[in-house]
Parts: sequence; structure tokens; C-alpha cells
Amino acid sequence: MIKKPLAAAVGAAITASCLAVSSTALAEGPKQIDVASVFDTSNFLGAGAKYMGEELSVASGGDIKFRVYEPGDLVPPFEVFNAVSSGSVDAGWDWMGYWAGTIPLLNLYGALPFGPTPEAFASWMWSGGGTEFIQAQYDDYNIKVMPCFVSPQETGGFYNQEINSVEDFDGLRFRISGLGARVLNKFGASTQLIPGGEIYLALERGRIDAAEFSVPQVDEVMGFEDIASYYYFPGWHQSASWFSLIMNKDVWNQYTEQQQKQFETACRSTLAWSMTDAPHKQVQTLRKMEERSDIEVRRFNDETLQELEAAWQEVVAAEMEENPEFREAYESLMAHAKLIEEWYELQELP
Repeated sequence: MIKKPLAAAVGAAITASCLAVSSTALAEGPKQIDVASVFDTSNFLGAGAKYMGEELSVASGGDIKFRVYEPGDLVPPFEVFNAVSSGSVDAGWDWMGYWAGTIPLLNLYGALPFGPTPEAFASWMWSGGGTEFIQAQYDDYNIKVMPCFVSPQETGGFYNQEINSVEDFDGLRFRISGLGARVLNKFGASTQLIPGGEIYLALERGRIDAAEFSVPQVDEVMGFEDIASYYYFPGWHQSASWFSLIMNKDVWNQYTEQQQKQFETACRSTLAWSMTDAPHKQVQTLRKMEERSDIEVRRFNDETLQELEAAWQEVVAAEMEENPEFREAYESLMAHAKLIEEWYELQELP
């Protein structure tokens, strides 16, 4: 027979245990997350959202799943950030550079001309403070950001005229995003940002003369080689491109610490997938594009690249002067990339 004091103690312990379980249950976030994708999930960029959803389902034992919506199904692509910030959409899958008008620092993450390799950028992002720089900015908009996908260096774009010198950019109507646009403006180009789904018609109907969008694996799906004459390399304007899951923080904060770690696990897995699945496929895709179309693959000549880089130095100096947050992050990134470069130089074989 249990004595009353002992019975009371046991009862209190059971009650506390039940309350703890109840509290944990209440703390758990939604079982399904609605994700508004900026990109069609049939291509490499949008497929990252579905891949992360699958990895999250595995990491959480099936407790948390994504429902990924195609561009425009929930909100227009360029309204995803505001929708997530306000809470009208749980989460979004994006390219960071689209929100640089709101958070100028994102120019560095979305499209940094003459920047480090995707590998060096990823190292800085997860081990050098890169994520902390942007989360501090996203906090002002009630958004949790998870940088989960980095694409290989982009191409130089599709053109309907040859580019033999920087003078050929004068008067060119060019679809381009990020800081690279400011570089080309110095040479007289008329630059504009057009959503991915609208680029083909703009190029086909002559509203623009040239366009850059992504890597061959994505550009092939868009069909640009059918309506352009030249495909230029390298993508000097975008050495690495960051894509992310953004989530309303009121939703994010509902998850337990363990669940939040499951998101991070899925995020890091998606990053590894993006870095390992894509590089070799770009050359394979490029070969197919050349075989079935009349597109001519070209490289910008060295003189053109040198003049573009000189103009970039002017643009980045001005950006650092105007934006202290950009300066701090840019200097941190370049210092981190320098360490990696020194390591590889030390290990280089003859």
C-alpha cells in the first residue's frame, strides 16, 4: 500500500510528466508547410524545394512535410518575400537576389560579380558567418532564412549579336539581375529584371536583345537556344547563386529545437545535393543544346573580361561606401575565400 505522501509525490510526478508531454506537443509546429516557389519545380532550381521537402520528411520521421506550390499558385513570384513576412504564406523557396531591393545586402548573396567559387561561398555561408549576416537583416521582416541551395557559376547569357568588346554592350537591352547590371550600365546597356517565366517571350518578341538566367541545365528547359544566336561564357556577373527556404518566424518558432534541427539537416543535405548533382550535367546539357540547335557557344575575350572587372571594382567600391553591412559581409567573404585559396595553392601538385 502506498502511503499518502508517497502517493501525492507520485501523482505530482505523473502530472508534471503529462504537462511536459502536453507542452512538447503544443510546441510542435505544423505538420504540413505550404511553400510558395519562385521557380517551376520541373527545373533544377525549383526542384530544390521538393528535394528539401523529401529530406525533411525523412529527418522528421514523416512528421513534417512540404506542399510546394508552383510560381503564381499562391502569390506572384516577386511577392513571395512579402507574403512570407506578413504570414499570408508559411514559407517560400527563392533566389535571394530577388529581394535585394528590400535588403541590399542580398546583392552579395544573389549575384556577386567576380566572386569566389560556389565551394568557397558555401564554406563561408555555413562556417564563416555568412548566414548570421543575412539572418540579422531578415529578423526585421519576421523571416527565418535557410540557405539550402547554391548553383554552379552561371553562364554569360544568350545574345542575338556578337560581343567582341565592351562597346558592344552600348544600347543593348539586357535582362540581368544584381550588381552585374550596374557594371553593364557603365557601358551603356539598358538592363532590366524580368521574372524567369517571362524571359522567353521578351527575347522572342524583341523586347530585349539578350538575357542571362541560370546554368545550361536550367536554360535548356527555358528553350532560349531556339531564339538566340550566341551563348556566352563565363558568367562573370554571378560566380555563385544562393537559393533559400524562407519561413515566417511565427511559424518557425512553433517548432521544437529538435524539429528546427531537422530542418537544418534537410537544408544541409539539399545544399550537398545542389553542389554534387549539377556541375557535370552542365557540360552534358551544353553538348545536347549544340547538337539540336544553331546556337554558337562563345567566350568573352580576355580584354572584355578585364574591362568588366575594372568596372566591377568601381561598383563594389561604391557599394561598400554606401552600405556598411555590405562592406562587412563582403570583406568577411573575401577573407574567408582567401584562406581556402591559400590552402589549395599549398596543396597544388605540379
